[in-house]
Amino acid sequence: MFLPCAAGVEALLAAECADILGAEVRVQAARGGVTVHGDAVTAMRLNLHSRLAQRVLWPLVHGPYQSEHDLYALAGHVPWGDWITPRHSFRIDTTAQRSPLQSLNFATLRVKDALCDRVRDATGERPNVDTRFPDLSLALHLSPTHATLYADTSGEALFKRGWREAKGEAPLKETLAAAMLAAAGWRGAPEDGPLFDPCCGAGTIAIEAAQIACGIAPGLQRRFGFEKMLPFRTHQALWQRMKTEARAQQHAPAVPVYAGDVSFRMTDFATRNAERAGVAKAIEFKTADALQRMPPAEGGTMMLNPPYGERIDAKGRGSQNSRESFQDEGSPADFFRQLATHWKHHYAGWTAWVLSPDMKLPQALRLKESLRVPMWNGPIECRLFRFELVAGSARTPKPEA
Repeated sequence: MFLPCAAGVEALLAAECADILGAEVRVQAARGGVTVHGDAVTAMRLNLHSRLAQRVLWPLVHGPYQSEHDLYALAGHVPWGDWITPRHSFRIDTTAQRSPLQSLNFATLRVKDALCDRVRDATGERPNVDTRFPDLSLALHLSPTHATLYADTSGEALFKRGWREAKGEAPLKETLAAAMLAAAGWRGAPEDGPLFDPCCGAGTIAIEAAQIACGIAPGLQRRFGFEKMLPFRTHQALWQRMKTEARAQQHAPAVPVYAGDVSFRMTDFATRNAERAGVAKAIEFKTADALQRMPPAEGGTMMLNPPYGERIDAKGRGSQNSRESFQDEGSPADFFRQLATHWKHHYAGWTAWVLSPDMKLPQALRLKESLRVPMWNGPIECRLFRFELVAGSARTPKPEA
């Protein structure tokens, strides 16, 4: 199987897969994802438990190509009767990397024709295409010389955990939030200490952290593509047991999670999201400005994805970009300079992890990073910076009431 992930997350995903499946399962990091050698049960377990993978793709056929005719021939080698009948629907999504073909749409059409022709030859009827709710989701990937056709066992992308309804502006994907936490080595164990996001937006980082701290499997609140696929029908009883076992592993958090935002509206978004995610009791939300909020504990890990552009004022007024507008028409440089000063005065002993597309963020904060991890927030190349905070004055940090 191939599990794609965001660039820079491959090693973290390989470690996660080994943790989920055990050392006896062969896992290899590759460019853009991880390959895993396993069976249908392996695929189900990865869909249920992986926080970092974007999808779990089951390979159907792989081979060289030069033209759309080659793709038709290649797709014809798949034993389609094992995967689909005329009563079922399907969808094909195509991606390419330096493919010589002129039209990806035509490439997709030729694979569709091959599937339909083979099923019609065997049964006298052909299945239908359903782009919204297919019984079989297929993923075609074209490299410069080779094509691979996969069955997408996930269906919808795995960052869709099944709980999000209300979205704030520019929400962080759950898979990226999980990657940030994994890069920091934060697993919600007692020795990890509290987790605090002072610029929580819609609450994605805090909710992901709380689910980790509570042992909640990320896929428990959603459906997966494999649940309608023919080769997985015989595993339905095992799938139900797998979910029951996952629910039994949930527990009270060993460490607290704190979050807040300067905007009342965003804090409300985040609180409602946490309720749907089943972790409202595991997160303490507070509407407060990150430039003024006192530390919620003596020490711990701060994890934040600060606004890239502008930032909303404390009353939730002003820019229509919500948390993307800096209050009092201040500049990003002013915000980060004040934030660093606040941290130096009050957050000695904390470790701060900051995701930013600005490679010069340490200079803006006037802090020296101890680590920078490349990560991508969708199409935006970012760095996750780690700062070990030390006192900048003689004042002793006091936890907030």
